[in-house]
Parts: sequence; structure tokens; C-alpha cells
Amino acid sequence: MEYILNQLINGVCQGAIYALMAIGYSVVVGVTGMVTFTHGEVMMIGAFASFYIFQYAGSHIVLGLLGAFAASWILGMLVYKICYEHFFNAPRHISLICTVGFSMLVQNLAQICFGANKKPVLNIIENRVFKIGPVRISMIQVAIVVIVLALAVLLTVYFNRTRAGMALRAVSQDKSAAYLVGISVKKTAMIGNCIGCGIGGVAGMLMAIYYQTCYATMGSTMSMKAFSSSVLGGMTDVRFSALGGLCIGVIENLGITFSSASFRDAFAFCFLILVLIIRPHGFSVKKGARP
Repeated sequence: MEYILNQLINGVCQGAIYALMAIGYSVVVGVTGMVTFTHGEVMMIGAFASFYIFQYAGSHIVLGLLGAFAASWILGMLVYKICYEHFFNAPRHISLICTVGFSMLVQNLAQICFGANKKPVLNIIENRVFKIGPVRISMIQVAIVVIVLALAVLLTVYFNRTRAGMALRAVSQDKSAAYLVGISVKKTAMIGNCIGCGIGGVAGMLMAIYYQTCYATMGSTMSMKAFSSSVLGGMTDVRFSALGGLCIGVIENLGITFSSASFRDAFAFCFLILVLIIRPHGFSVKKGARP
């Protein structure tokens, strides 16, 4: 029982990172209206940006957060300019193919620049362990959950309390109507894409800290987890996408409690398939549909 409880705590922590990945992915898809395959590489760049900050500036978690967000923001601008800006009125598969190609380009450039070997990300957060009854919680787990919750609250306030955030919501709901009321759709979509990418970069940093490593091909796995979590949330619903990420993290860790860790991904994707069979729209409720 003690082992199961500890695995549940691990699942909540890992699910919080997946939730942050899914939030970033959903923001990108919501404002651009196009599925992206560059999100994993965006998260990988965020992880490497924080790695080099930790290496040369010390274990300053705030600097790491800012560096991961800024590096992923810049990459998000490049993704938007190359893959989205000229294809809003084109068939969606064109931008989709562009993101696939851009993803391969970034991944190969990362292998050339950063090397193919894994790089250790050690001792960023003091790894003290607190014991509450039979449950053990590490300082790293507490820090990750606090950071994810803080970013989720800041993002909620931004979307609901600021003029720029409400413009982003308008663009995500109806680009034509947003254009008619004077919103610069392309500029707003670029900002939204960059915000989503920045959040993804922070998620990449947290993943590197949690597993204490980063490498050039880590984006492939993270991209699939972000995509799966977002699908569970109906692709564009940030709240339910975050719930999807949390569920996948918990299911993975509870699954490997009774089997091998090599089946981690199998549990995640089986859960995704099962949910979509029962609810094709995921956890979200489409307008006009009965809950």
C-alpha cells in the first residue's frame, strides 16, 4: 500500500508536467487553428536553454525558467513565421507538413550543436524528502507542482483579465469575427503561439529537472504525451487538456506499479484509446452537445 501511495504521488508530479505541456499545446492549436508537430522540439530547446543557464549561472531556478521561456518563445516566432503565417487560408495539411519538416530540422540541428549524448541536470533543487505517514514527497516534486500551479494561475489571469488575453480568446473562437472588430489576427496569433511555446519550454525544463537529464531527441516522447493530453481535452480546451495530462501521469505510474516500467507508454496510450472510444470528444463537452 505504501508503494502504491508513493507511485500515486509520482504520478501527480509527472502528470503536472504533462498538464503544462498540454496547456502549451492547446494554446498553440487554439490560436493558430492548426495542429503542430514542433512542440516536442520547442520543449527540448527549453530544456537545453535551462541546462546551459544552470551550468554557467548556477542553480537559479528563476533564471532557468526565464531562459527556457525566452528560448522557446523565440523558436515559437520562427515556427509561426515559417509554418503558419502564409498558410492561414491554405489547406491545413500544408502547415502540418511544414511543422513536421521544421521539427526534423530542429532535432538534427540540436544533435549537431548539443551532441547526441545525454547531459546531466543535477542538484538544481535540493532533493530533500519529507515523510508524511507512509507517503514520501521530495522537494523536487513540491517545486514542480508549485511552479505548474503558479503558471496555470498566471495564464488564467492573463486570458481572463487582460485586453491582450481576451483578444487571444477571441481569435481562438472565431478569427473572422475577431478581424471584424479590429483585432490584428495574425499578430495576436503569433503572440499566442509564442506564449504556448514558452509554456512548453518551461515544461521541458521541468522534465529535465525531474529526470535529471536532457538530450536532443527528448522532444519526440514529450510531443506525443503533449498531443495525447491535448486530445483528451478536445485539442483546444486548456482546462480539460491539463486534466488529461494529469490523468496520463497518474495512469502511467499506477500501471508500472503492477508491471514493468517498460510498459509506461503502453498504459498511457491504452488509456487514451479507451477514453476516446467512450467519449470521442475527450473530456470536453462540445457546444450543442449534452454533457
